[in-house]
Amino acid sequence: MTPRFTTRGAATRARIVAGAAELIYTHGVAGTSLDDIMAATSTSKSQLYHYFTGKDALVLDVIRSQLAQVIAGQEVPLRELRSWAGFQRWCDHVVAATRATSGVGGCRLGSLASELADRSEPARQLLAGCFAEWEGHLSEGFSTMRDEGELSVDADPEALATAVMAALQGGLLLSQTARVAHPLELAMTMASDHVGKYRTNS
Repeated sequence: MTPRFTTRGAATRARIVAGAAELIYTHGVAGTSLDDIMAATSTSKSQLYHYFTGKDALVLDVIRSQLAQVIAGQEVPLRELRSWAGFQRWCDHVVAATRATSGVGGCRLGSLASELADRSEPARQLLAGCFAEWEGHLSEGFSTMRDEGELSVDADPEALATAVMAALQGGLLLSQTARVAHPLELAMTMASDHVGKYRTNS
């Protein structure tokens, strides 16, 4: 069951999660200690353990917060991903966002998956669910495109969403390493070409 907190308590808890998320995004889970989090969020040890049973529990909340941040950052393009033009705008959006940072930091969820998938089963399961939710937005868009006749009836929206996500994550990783957006741009072009195989003439 989810504990109930006062308004002030919920705000404190959210502040801890937000601070931990930024530290972990920059330094990784292994490179971020509870002492680091307490210092960055001006939180005492007793406060921290009042809201979280330990670091593992806090990391799970960080994963959830990172998903929320990723989706919020793509909210408009994902909402408009209901047509071929909308899909292209989403592709352009993720490339532009990476170009603005030169790939620094990579994907907020992808970085966590690389570090935690083989080390923590609860984290792996949660991350899998997060990627499934993200893919769900793409799948929904592809389903609409198929229903509207922009994609052929044999298009599989879920498979297309997984393929696009795989290209996105691979491109983000290479861009993070190379510190340029070009690898992601190539990956998204490849993903677009793959989806484009199912386009109709309507």
